[in-house]
Amino acid sequence: MKRPHILITNDDGINAEGIQKLGQVLSENKNMYRLSVIAPERERSAIGHAITMHKPLRVVEVNFLHKPALTGLSVNGTPSDCVKLAVEAILDDVPDLVISGINRGSNLGTDVLYSGTVSAALEGLLLGIPSVAISLTGNGDSNSFDYAARLISNLIPELLEGSIDASTLININVPVDVNNIKGVRITKLGNRRYRNAFEKRTDPRGMNYYWLAGELVEDDPEDDDCDTKAVREGYISLTPIHFQLTDFISMPALEKLVKKINL
Repeated sequence: MKRPHILITNDDGINAEGIQKLGQVLSENKNMYRLSVIAPERERSAIGHAITMHKPLRVVEVNFLHKPALTGLSVNGTPSDCVKLAVEAILDDVPDLVISGINRGSNLGTDVLYSGTVSAALEGLLLGIPSVAISLTGNGDSNSFDYAARLISNLIPELLEGSIDASTLININVPVDVNNIKGVRITKLGNRRYRNAFEKRTDPRGMNYYWLAGELVEDDPEDDDCDTKAVREGYISLTPIHFQLTDFISMPALEKLVKKINL
């Protein structure tokens, strides 16, 4: 029987603790799965779904820090590059599952639009592969990364079974305090925005520059269905996401508007 093929990637870089721990845990099941690890050579957080078009992509084999027997490939590109390159140029066959993470820091609410972690999983989805993104809601330690990795390991059989639609990405956020997790909630994306997001500064030569900073504002603190509230209350958040962004509700209004335009 053919072993399922799993591709793991991230946006924190191939040497980040999250992907190292995930690779270590999943490699324990090497008799059950074939594992490929292809990730950016350095951190590419908040890069969204960018792809590289104006420079060559280079691939280098690296050994994992915590498990020398496991190797991966680093790419001098974006998280989306890694998945696209893996599927269309490097791997001998199409993976059965893409896992992006484990990210250091949450990917909640509208932040998923900026997230390299979620975008890598979304690239898998665009290529017709069931995909998952997983993040810790803080910096985490070895124990919390191990908890998140084993959570994914336990979910893999269900994900491979096909019970989730292949056009749906599962975005998972795990509270960093894994010793006090209350359970799991199925959630929707919350709203996140940042107040006073740019800080103006002056360099030693008198030139102005801007540093992205600011205060996080969550618009839906009382909505039990939102991922933001779930993790704040100590629950693991599982949010189904798809790339169909069309607002179908607004289509009739647009049709009326178009009829009023003289073309």
